[in-house]
Amino acid sequence: MRIREFAEADWPRVWPIVEEIVRAGETYTYDPAMTESQARGTWIEAPPGQTVVAVDDGRVLGTAKMGANRPGPGSHVATASFMVDAQARGRGVGTALCSFALGWARERGFAGMQFNAVAESNTAAVEIYRRLGFEIVGTVPGAFEHPALGRVGLHVMYCAF
Repeated sequence: MRIREFAEADWPRVWPIVEEIVRAGETYTYDPAMTESQARGTWIEAPPGQTVVAVDDGRVLGTAKMGANRPGPGSHVATASFMVDAQARGRGVGTALCSFALGWARERGFAGMQFNAVAESNTAAVEIYRRLGFEIVGTVPGAFEHPALGRVGLHVMYCAF
């Protein structure tokens, strides 16, 4: 598996991953009715941010976007988001994408990385993030409306560099 910068030609292979995850409504606070155009505008980061894809044998296994968490006085802290194709889950793609994003942020001099809204029910992601050095710094109770579990908490997670 190789992680490389997103290219325009990747979108037709990235969009099905984004669409499946957004429509499921289980992990992201994105509107499940989000259009392809809205998804593209949300997912593809403009420089100095970056969007990448994890590829293996020409197949896009996952994607990540990264950049400053907030503008101005908050711009010294990075953030990132990750989506992995359902057929590639459990194979280390999410871990590799998160590790890549952490390295990207460190190389650019960020003080740390913050995730603003990790559904507490997304236990696989929470475990990956903890393993890579993140800690839960707070949880907003009931802030995420999970389609099957009802209202679950949203974690704020942070990894200091």
